[in-house]
Amino acid sequence: MDDSTLSRLLREFGFSDKEIDIYLTVLDHGEAKASVVADDAGVSKRYVYSVSEELEERGFVSVNDHSVPTTVRAVPPQEVVDSLTEDVERMGPALEARYSRATPQTDQFEVIKSRVTVLKRATALIEAADEEVALSIPHAHLSEVADELRDAVSRGVLVLLVVTGADPGDDLGLEGVATVARAWQEPMPTMITVDRTRSLVAPPEMIARSNSGERAIAFTQRQLAPVLIGSFFGNYWPMAEEVYVAEAHDFPETYDDFRQAVLQATLKLRAGAELTATVRGRPVDADDGPDEITGRVVAVRQGLVEPANNSFPVEAALVVETGAGRYSVGGDGAFVEDYEAQSVVLDLAE
Repeated sequence: MDDSTLSRLLREFGFSDKEIDIYLTVLDHGEAKASVVADDAGVSKRYVYSVSEELEERGFVSVNDHSVPTTVRAVPPQEVVDSLTEDVERMGPALEARYSRATPQTDQFEVIKSRVTVLKRATALIEAADEEVALSIPHAHLSEVADELRDAVSRGVLVLLVVTGADPGDDLGLEGVATVARAWQEPMPTMITVDRTRSLVAPPEMIARSNSGERAIAFTQRQLAPVLIGSFFGNYWPMAEEVYVAEAHDFPETYDDFRQAVLQATLKLRAGAELTATVRGRPVDADDGPDEITGRVVAVRQGLVEPANNSFPVEAALVVETGAGRYSVGGDGAFVEDYEAQSVVLDLAE
């Protein structure tokens, strides 16, 4: 490295031109009297004393003012580099945290630049969930959102979790952090959708490496969330292996989240229970019709737990036998079913 390049780099560390001259002079001598440094650098001896004290505070030189005459000694360059590197590494987390401060969640669309912010957003979304969380996350980072997931499960939120980079045969510690959990050894995007409205997606490299240069996207739009849900259930959920399913709820229970109702009905039916459902909603293809149906749950179609029997990835449906006939019931936005549910009350048949 030539002198001009070295001088430019020292300027980037805040050195003035005269400070550079003094420091390089000290380096050339290794150790020298202040008068020698002053003569070689073309400055006054008083200025050498002043600058040397500042350089000593910054770890570049040491000043021996206990002897006469005073001498200035260069700190070995490798020690200087090691100290600067340590300082930069210590600054990193604080700089990243300030850079990644949360923006208001009212933003409709946001580009996120750091892993810290991705995990912060995911945590905030889980904390705010009322009904449903669909989340994929590397198992190595699960602990950073595990407490929030447990809280969500305990307050009745449906938590559908895929942990990636994990062997399904290992003990992954997923009990209580999800309603249904799956594991997959392969990497996949970190994705979260909450209450079918708020979503975030980050590429695998962004979570794996803090300086990947990748970007994540967060959005709060009910029209776009189904696209992410479709990708979650269509591309990744079937590839992962089921490793945990929570126990079924006690009935009667009212569900505003239809996938939760389908899951709980599935678990009860497979345990041999007979169920009734009271569904409030509307017929899909009729302008008028009952806003409530009640009957026995005779079948489910779903891919939430194994064995799946859905005919397309996001299908979740109840089949309810009423006195007026048999209805297939879907959730919000149902289009292939007979009835679109707004809420479901499930109970054990008498």
